Amino acid sequence: MKKILVTGGTVFVSKYIAEYYVKAGDEVYVLNRNHHPQPEGCILIEADRHDLGDRLKEYVFDAVLDVTAYTGEDVELLLDALGEFKDYILISSSAVYPEYLPQPFTEEQETGVNKHWGAYGTGKIDAEKVLLKRVPLAYIFRPPYLYGPMNNVYREAFVFECAEKNRKFYLPRKGEMGLQFFHVRDLCRCIDGALEHHPSRHIFNVGNEDAVSIREWVSFCYAAAWKKPEFVEVHLDINPREYFPFHDYEYRLDVKEQHMLISDTVSLQEGLKEAYLWYQDHKEEVNKKDYIKYLDAF
Repeated sequence: MKKILVTGGTVFVSKYIAEYYVKAGDEVYVLNRNHHPQPEGCILIEADRHDLGDRLKEYVFDAVLDVTAYTGEDVELLLDALGEFKDYILISSSAVYPEYLPQPFTEEQETGVNKHWGAYGTGKIDAEKVLLKRVPLAYIFRPPYLYGPMNNVYREAFVFECAEKNRKFYLPRKGEMGLQFFHVRDLCRCIDGALEHHPSRHIFNVGNEDAVSIREWVSFCYAAAWKKPEFVEVHLDINPREYFPFHDYEYRLDVKEQHMLISDTVSLQEGLKEAYLWYQDHKEEVNKKDYIKYLDAF
């Protein structure tokens, strides 16, 4: 049994990770401000990660799983507050790669400002730099779009809602842009691989090997709800973000090094079926946006 600290723990990725390790039989602590319901089976350390004082000094953790670090300062303050720990894993992002680099992006490429991600990407770059400077043997994961049960982001949930309402689906142009995904359970399995095997590589792109087009992804989402979409192509000069939940930006990660951690991944079709089952009972937990309202005003 491992003693694990998960930052956050109340929404999507951090909540899924916390409950995953509870189910694995580990002793899981979550660090958050207690503003939302807590994950099942976890021990709460109620505090703001920016004002920790000595709250963590008494603990000895086998692993710190940092899901909620968005800046270098976030990492710096947590490291200053921690007592003893063995492993540290930071969930970073593919947003650290500048859009002008050749694709698929590899871990050996430089990081830099990406105009599509802005401050989010540069904050993750700073978080990585601070961590590796202070904890050179820490692990960093750079996923693409994460999905699965507990996803409160209005992405697949938006498509599920359209499917349930038998709505036509409005595609940006022909819907040919590629999207790369990663199931949150596979992210946990990668964490398992790092903690168990301690590979010599410390930065990993993680994700499904194959990308899918927007049109394919929407079709898979409708199929998970036992529906088939009728598409409308939008060729007007408007920002797709007004009616579609992804940036108008196609990128691809090279994830071959991920095989040091896991040998396979959940298929997107099966993962979306899981996501839909969760969505049916947790619609109120999704942070909805006005995509449908915008479309109805066309």
